[in-house]
Amino acid sequence: METTNNPVLFGWDALVTIVLYLFSMIFIGWLARRKRRNNNLTDFYLAGRSLGVVALFLSLYATQYSGNTLFGYTGTAYRIGFGWTVSLLFMFSVIVGYLLFAPRLIILARSYNFITPGDYIAYRFRSPSLTLVTTLLMIYVLANYTLAQLKAMGAAVQGITQGSVPAAYGIVMLAIIMVIYETLGGMRSVAWTDVIQGIMLLIGFLVLLFMIPSLAGGLPTVVERLSQIDPSKIQVPSLEGCNTWISYIFLFGFGAAIYPQAIQRLYASRSLSVLKRSLALMTFMPLTTALIATICGVVGIVVLPEVTLGETDQVLSLMLSLILNKSLFGYWLIVFIFAAALAALMSTADSALLSMSSMITKDIFKVYFLPKSSEAHLTSVGKWASWVIVTLLVLVAISTQTTLIRLLELKFEVLIQIAPCFFLGLYWKQLNSKTVLVGLLAGLLVGLGLTGLGYSRILGFHAGVIGLLVNFACCLVGTALSATNFNKNKKSGDSQMLRPFDTG
Repeated sequence: METTNNPVLFGWDALVTIVLYLFSMIFIGWLARRKRRNNNLTDFYLAGRSLGVVALFLSLYATQYSGNTLFGYTGTAYRIGFGWTVSLLFMFSVIVGYLLFAPRLIILARSYNFITPGDYIAYRFRSPSLTLVTTLLMIYVLANYTLAQLKAMGAAVQGITQGSVPAAYGIVMLAIIMVIYETLGGMRSVAWTDVIQGIMLLIGFLVLLFMIPSLAGGLPTVVERLSQIDPSKIQVPSLEGCNTWISYIFLFGFGAAIYPQAIQRLYASRSLSVLKRSLALMTFMPLTTALIATICGVVGIVVLPEVTLGETDQVLSLMLSLILNKSLFGYWLIVFIFAAALAALMSTADSALLSMSSMITKDIFKVYFLPKSSEAHLTSVGKWASWVIVTLLVLVAISTQTTLIRLLELKFEVLIQIAPCFFLGLYWKQLNSKTVLVGLLAGLLVGLGLTGLGYSRILGFHAGVIGLLVNFACCLVGTALSATNFNKNKKSGDSQMLRPFDTG
């Protein structure tokens, strides 16, 4: 089936419905503002540590599965075929990553009132240099992450209208709405909107599972057609392809699990038992999201064979436009799915924006500019920071041409270098700040250096994953050398006891 040359636009009824839905997010932000208990950082950025199982689960779900899943994953499956089913494995690996460090981290967070990831690093390693470096890297990652969501907003609007509405219009409109409700109610408004957006996203994915394959006559027909037009997209991957699968598992297992916005959601949980129950529910979500996105992508190969490489992030939107004209039911179904897609994008972007605001405010502004600022003043600074950040990112999103998955990989190349701070730091008392900082810088040098030289992958492994291996090696060697020196000093009677690190 081919796309029509005429643009497919929603009628006024659908447009009004979507606009009302979007503006309802601002109303929720207003309600969240009225429900605030204190005008302090804990209440604004962590909702007073009050998130229950449903709110935490749906907030994690709406944040983790976003524009990258809906549009980026569908586009990648369009490019490489059934090989993208590996996305299920690395989304499962994120949950494993959470379980490896989150329980211990939450005990510390509640005991010492952590608000940002930098608070943990400052407490654990007692190093202003390490805290600053990791904070700046996390801010870069979040800016990259938000940029990907903004680009996906533009792709959604442009794809569903087949270019009649420029991507820039969608980016600007949704960014303004997002920053308004986020600055009104902070984490509480973000979590409340995430509950609604998470439900819509889940329903939207389930609807896609039944609607999209029918465009090509069902999955068996898709497999048969692919075997005729492009057999490589249904074949077992090569050795290098398998290495790439393994690399993605490391990239996500160590990277996505330490997203700053995800860590702050862990901080915001009501209790440790609430956290564990929410993560248990999250283990089922790759089957309802990443798998369905992959199916949509491979169906698109058959339905839209004319899509160019640069337009693959719009494959899902183009297929939705095909369903839209079939019937009144199909019309309103696509209106709902389109709203769910926007919900997914906004729920991810608002979380990253809130986290950036908190780190800029607490870890940089308070520490280096006005250390005696009151929490009410810091909260106000954080709100203004959100507006400045969004303005800059919107300008970049409108001008950049980088694909969504490449943006995803770029941020993980950097983020995973912080992994030893959490995965080793929470268990290994002997790990010190100098060793971690050397490992982090070595990992960045290798990962970004290889990428800059044009070797984004070596034998299928991402440059960032190779950098992480160097990072871990530096931590192991550095700790061993530190222990040797410590033992020598102890024998000579000139030793200083290591500061105890109590994880509860």
